This record gives sequence, structure tokens and C-alpha cells, in this order.
Amino acid sequence: MKIVLLGPPGAGKGTQASKIVERYGIAHISTGDIFRKNLKEETPLGLKAKEYMDKGLLVPDDVTVQMVKDRIAEDDCKGGYMLDGFPRTIVQAEALEAIGEKLDCALDLVVDYDKLTERISNRRLCRSCQASFNLKYHPPKKEGICDECGGELYQRDDDKAETVAARLVEYKEKTLPLTDFYSAKGLLRQVNGDGTIEETTENVYAVLDEFR
Repeated sequence: MKIVLLGPPGAGKGTQASKIVERYGIAHISTGDIFRKNLKEETPLGLKAKEYMDKGLLVPDDVTVQMVKDRIAEDDCKGGYMLDGFPRTIVQAEALEAIGEKLDCALDLVVDYDKLTERISNRRLCRSCQASFNLKYHPPKKEGICDECGGELYQRDDDKAETVAARLVEYKEKTLPLTDFYSAKGLLRQVNGDGTIEETTENVYAVLDEFR
């Protein structure tokens, strides 16, 4: 099974991604993880990406695509994979096709934008272990303290209310068109993500079970 996971910021992609890879036994390919690994190991692609990042520039698509291609070639992807954070644009989606990858499904988590704003602005992360909490939907047992390791919880600048609107505008302009792109190919499957985590998970399983 080869899946692309889509959805706006705050839709719960990270939460659902962990459940998907566990249930279906496929590799989780996160572009964030790929970038961190290449930068840490100072691979040729990592060094190339760093040149752009140090200048405050976006990493070119060809570098990102090559990183993804190399990751897909690893052994744990032979039984299938889920792409999380890639593609973000139609250009990247076309590049994925160009390297010969044939997807089974583009899974889109659909959430009301007002709820997204509430979710994101209430999100808190642990400084130590990066565990994620939500003050309304999944609060820590002790205010400001991580349940997992006892670390300090904080709010990312990207999650502050004043930046959420800008993130959603960027999503609408650059990534939302992917739903039409994959719909035209008969690959799009949309799941209602407005409910609880458990309800969304059941909706996700109902869609993906057909590809087992």
C-alpha cells in the first residue's frame, strides 16, 4: 500500500499517521525526518539543502524529490509506505509520478477551518521529548508539564493564533490544489476529521481497509 497523506495544518495528520503505519505495517516517510537525517549525517543532499536554508531560502524541489526518492528505495518501504508532508505542491506531485511511483490512495483529512484554528492555537509541545498535547482535546495531567517525561510544555510560534491564518492561506494556495490533482486521477479519498481522534481513526480505517 502506497499512500499520500493530505490535510491542512492542525487536521491531525501526525496522530493519524502513527496509527496508519502501525495498523498496515508500512513505512512512515516524513519529509521533516528526511531533512533532519540528511542534515545530521551531512549527506551531499543535506549539505546542498543547508546552503539554501542558511540563506533563508526554500530548498529546491529537485533536492527534496531526490531525498524522497532515496528514502523510498530503502528496504522498509518495499512493503509500502505513507508520505507525510510530501508532495506539498502539484509540481512535487508530478515529480513523484516522474520517478515512477504509483500511489494507491491520496488520503485527505477534511476539517472545518474554524476548528483548525482552535486546535492549532491550543497545541503544546514538550521541549524535551516533543510529545504533543492540546489544551482542549488532549490536555496534560499537570498544567505545563509533559505526561511522558516531565518536560516543560511550550507553544510554537507557528501555532500562535496570529500566525495560523497565514499558514492556512499558504495551504489553500499551494497544497489544497492537490485534492483536485489526485481526484482527477481517481486516487483521492476524503475523510471527515472534525470528530474525536477515535472517530477520525475509524473513518480512516474504513477507507484504507479496501487497499489491504
